[in-house]
Parts: sequence; C-alpha cells; structure tokens
Amino acid sequence: MKHLLLALHCFFISSIVLAQTTVLKADAYIDVAEGKLIRPAVIVIENGIINAINPIQLPEDIEVTDLGAKILLPGLMDMHVHLGLDFGKNAFGIVTKETATKGSIRAVKNARKTLMAGFTTVRNVGQLHPTTELMDVALAEASDEGWIAAPRIIPSGHMISILGGHGDLSMAEGLAEGILELTPHEGVISGVDEAIRATRYQIKYGAKTIKIHATAGVLSLEEAVGAQQLNNEEMRAIVEEAKRHGIPVAAHAHGVEGIKAAIRAGVNSIEHGSILDEEAINMFLEKEVVLVPTTGLTDKMNLTMLDPIRKAKADYVLPLARTSVSKAIDAGVKIALGTDAPLIDHGDNAYELTAMINRGMSRKVALQAATINAADLINRKDLGQIKEGFYADIIAVDENPLDDIKTLEEVSFVMKEGVIYKNE
Repeated sequence: MKHLLLALHCFFISSIVLAQTTVLKADAYIDVAEGKLIRPAVIVIENGIINAINPIQLPEDIEVTDLGAKILLPGLMDMHVHLGLDFGKNAFGIVTKETATKGSIRAVKNARKTLMAGFTTVRNVGQLHPTTELMDVALAEASDEGWIAAPRIIPSGHMISILGGHGDLSMAEGLAEGILELTPHEGVISGVDEAIRATRYQIKYGAKTIKIHATAGVLSLEEAVGAQQLNNEEMRAIVEEAKRHGIPVAAHAHGVEGIKAAIRAGVNSIEHGSILDEEAINMFLEKEVVLVPTTGLTDKMNLTMLDPIRKAKADYVLPLARTSVSKAIDAGVKIALGTDAPLIDHGDNAYELTAMINRGMSRKVALQAATINAADLINRKDLGQIKEGFYADIIAVDENPLDDIKTLEEVSFVMKEGVIYKNE
C-alpha cells in the first residue's frame, strides 16, 4: 500500500507538471460562425484546449503571448491536398522515377509549408506512389506524435479507381502492359468484390476517409475528362462499406452524370464538381453533400507544362468548372475549401479563399468554408472555431479578413493544439 500511495503521489505531481496553461492576447478575434470581429482577444489555453475566452480574471503567474494589434482566427483547413507531390515538368513519371521513401520526405517538406501558411488541418486525398504502404497514414501519425511540424492530417490511403482509370498509376503514366499491374491494395479495382476489398484494406491500415474516382480526370491519359468510371454498384459498395466503419467518402468527379451517380451512392463530398446542372445542384442541397471545388487551380495551374492530351482536357473543363462553382455558390450549396495542392503550390493554399470570393462567395462564407464546413466534413466537433472546449488551433494576421481576405496569404502566427510553430 505504501508503494501504491507513493506511485499515486508521483502520478499526481507529474500530472500537475504536465498541465500547461498559457494565455494568448491580441486586439481581436473572428467568430467565424457569426462572421463578427470580437474585441479583445484573451484566450486561455490549457493542455492544447481553449479553456476560456476573455475571462474576468486571469490565473496568476501564467505565461502570456501578447500579439499586440493582430487579429486571431481558427486555424484554416484544406480538404484536398496531395502532400507527397510537387507540380512541374518532373511530376509526370513519378511512379517509375522516385521511391515512396523520397515521396514521404517530400510530403514532410510540403506539410511544413502548409502549416506555416496557417493551415492546421488538411485532408490528404490519395497518395501517388504504388507501394502497398499507406504513406499518408504514416505522415498523419508522425504529425500527431509531434515528430514533424505539420498540420493535423486526415489520411485516405490509396485512391480507389477502376482498372485503367484516373487512379490507375500505370495508366496515368502511359506505361505498357505488364510493367506496373496494381491490385485492390493499391486501390485499383474491377467489380464489387474488389471495391470492397480495396476499401477494407485502406481502413484496416489507418485511412480516415476514402477517396474514389467517380469520373475520369485531367492529369491522366484517358481522352475523356468527365466520363463516369466506377459504376453505380461499385460506388454504392464502397460507400456502404466505409460508412459501416464510420468513414466518410470523397468522390473525385468532373462530369455531371458521374457527379449525380456519386451523390446517389451516398458520398459525403464531391471533389472538383466541374460540370453541374440544375438537377445536380438540387441533389447537393437535398442530400446535404459538400462540394470541394478546388477552383483556385483554374487560375493558377500552368497549362504549358501539360502534354497535348492533358492540356486539351484542361482547356475544356476548367472554364466550365469556374461557371459551375459560381452556380453552386448562388444556390447555397455547402462548400468546404480544397486546393488540390500542389496545383496551387503548397504554402499558397489561402489563395483558394480569394478564388471562391471571385466566383461570388461572401468573405464570411469563405471563412466558414475554410473552418466550420471543413470540420463538419471530417466529423470533428472540436475544430474550426475559437471556442471554449475546442483545440487551440489559432492563427494571426494583420488585417480583418472580413474586410480583406488577402491578409490570410500573410499569416504571421501559427499555433496548433496550443503549440506555437510560427511567431513573426
């Protein structure tokens, strides 16, 4: 008993030592739910959680970080990134020219850039190396364990695609038959049984969302960009399997019929959503499906680096995508921010806010797309707001983003879970 009491005493002393309370002060903070600037901003943080906001009295002898005239916001969130890839002439052929190990190191580099830009949570929607290992799961675990400076990462493992489709990396790179034959473990499937096997494999090894290819894409070598690829039965099987495990499904989809098929199958989000008609928009509203439009890349993407097949598809679909997202905004479709970085450079993710506003979105709704809506999409009720009980993911800027959204492209302070990663 004496030894037990001594052990308990040591445990409680250790708990007190480990409990860390700090205060973050600034001129004001943004209530993103209401779209309001609130003064002052005195945020009490305990063990990475917001404990109190603007309390009447502060604890004594407490560490204070005073940011003066800065304005605080919740950390931004990007729901569509590929951290293991950089875009350029060398991006194509990555399957045969680079190991997964090097891709993982690149992902660490890009994760740090993203965090320093004020994005404290990202969803990595598909790795681009044919290893059976789930690189983005390892990256997410390294971030959670504090090994690397990175956002909180929601991994999806391998994208699930048909044999010869947008996510079949041998097709994407134009390889001859037999050179790189991928299996359901790497996300390449034919038929319902393989679709279920692929889904189970990703979930077994740590995927927290499932990414599917409902249609063809731009940066692969199919001639069509919008044609449906996974069939209706395959999509339904993937969604049903994922949802049994409480895992949401994101569907890459450009063409309108593939978008509708994915929504009917029960996906949680449509990625890109380039070609929308009135029926598709009504389906978004009726089924409460989130659109992740990645519209900034239509301004930023360097099409001169593309070969003729890819360039022709981009020339066709990107103008339609701009029009479609404007229609979705006007109709009140729920939108979450996604960039498809590196098609917007890693670290330049905040440009997506400007692009959404240019398509007709208000600044308030754009901030919600990057915070509250994104948190809802990944089923996190403890992220996306400066609010008691939420994680202390907090950034600071010089101006009020409700007046000038471009200020978010120059973030000077980044905190994730109460840890300061940047303070200029």
